[in-house]
Amino acid sequence: VMPTAPEFERTSTTLVDAYVGPRVENYLRNLSAALKNGGYRRDLMVMQSNGGVMTADFVARRPINALGSGPAGGVMGAAHIGSSTDTRDFITVDMGGTSYEVAVVQKGRPSIRSFWNWQHRYLIGLPMVEMHSIGAGGGSVAYVEAGALRVGPESAGAEPGPVCYGRGGKRVTVTDANLLLGYINPRALCGGAFALDSEGVQAAIEEQIARPLGLDTVEAAYGVFRIVNANMANAIRRVSSQAGLDPRDFAMVVYGGNGPVHAIKQAEELGITELLVPKTSPAFSALGLLIADYVVETQRSYISPASQAEAEHVAALFADMRSSASAELSRAGTAERDLTHEFFLNLCYPGQNFDMSVPAQTANGSFSTEDLTRTVESFHDIHEEAHTYASREEEPVLRSVRLQTTARTPKPASLARPAVAISVEGAIDHRRQVYFDDGFTEAPVYSGDLLGPGHEFEGPAVIEERFTTIVLTPGDRARVDEQGNYRISRG
Repeated sequence: VMPTAPEFERTSTTLVDAYVGPRVENYLRNLSAALKNGGYRRDLMVMQSNGGVMTADFVARRPINALGSGPAGGVMGAAHIGSSTDTRDFITVDMGGTSYEVAVVQKGRPSIRSFWNWQHRYLIGLPMVEMHSIGAGGGSVAYVEAGALRVGPESAGAEPGPVCYGRGGKRVTVTDANLLLGYINPRALCGGAFALDSEGVQAAIEEQIARPLGLDTVEAAYGVFRIVNANMANAIRRVSSQAGLDPRDFAMVVYGGNGPVHAIKQAEELGITELLVPKTSPAFSALGLLIADYVVETQRSYISPASQAEAEHVAALFADMRSSASAELSRAGTAERDLTHEFFLNLCYPGQNFDMSVPAQTANGSFSTEDLTRTVESFHDIHEEAHTYASREEEPVLRSVRLQTTARTPKPASLARPAVAISVEGAIDHRRQVYFDDGFTEAPVYSGDLLGPGHEFEGPAVIEERFTTIVLTPGDRARVDEQGNYRISRG
């Protein structure tokens, strides 16, 4: 499962794989059989936590590879959107009903952590798309505790859900607050297929939030909105600061059903000026799965002080891993000529309990002593960039070698739809009262189905897509680009 040292990480990874393995394997085999019996003749592809897809048979033999793979799909979708719009450095934010995930993409590529991945209290020592998740979503419960307003991490879920769902939910949620503030339309959720029940929301906020804090209901609802935004902004700060990055140097790619409702205020707090909201935002993780490439990760253990490592042995391990990965991908119907191999050395300083993947200075799998020396030297630079210091007087330790093999899959040239409305004004569905910092303002509400490339408009405004809502504060400017994304410049 994890053919590298050290032992605790190896044991933890193997135990989690053993625990989830039988259920995942049975599920995938049953699903594959059902599809085959139903007439489906292609491979069933499964997303992996490393950002790539592989066949169900492959994942059934390595079930731990699917851990956390859903949110990873969203990050890969964002990387594709970024590359198609020349947006290279950005922070991805995914706000759904129960959770909020943050990831960083630099130079068009998401960060892949090859080691020290903690999932709850278990360490997974395999390559995963690096993300940070908190309990913040539309269903996050708001409550007063010890005189302070708190939001999340507990969620009302879909059943019974927020008070406004009218399914028996009694506790105030972020969605209830957004409804009272005018951000979401009680009659237009899911394209009008799901109506919200406004009755009872104001009374619930009054009883549970406003009265205990001595606020009116609108102030209480806006307090819920501000607190959950602060929680999410802190998650972005944590991810960026751990990597030594300044959020102001990045754009923000926003997705998830609730992400575009809250993103502008988070960007304002962090100093981010450019946002990109795909029209496919509500189903973005699913889009990521559809456009993800085939990826096979292979590792081999090799523990040695860097000066004593043998380049010939590293080259032999590279060749063995390349052969293994090519064989796996040939079963998925890919040809050797379509594969891209990226080799890494996992290095650390003596005494460190985590290592870093350093791209090997190699060409076509050959690896000389000079290549080894250059790779080790680059480790110091990469460590300094990630952790703000480098101990160049210390000799690094080589702990393992790693190979990432990729086979590209076809990508859509564009996800844009042609504009239906001739003018921006023709896309206005109605106007309604929407709450901003100092009170309610009448704002135009645009129908996203009528907007297409070339349309530009200014906030305050609300854009209602079929499964999400974008809220623009006064002064924000938005345009629909040629790829069908909303590009927002914060006012």
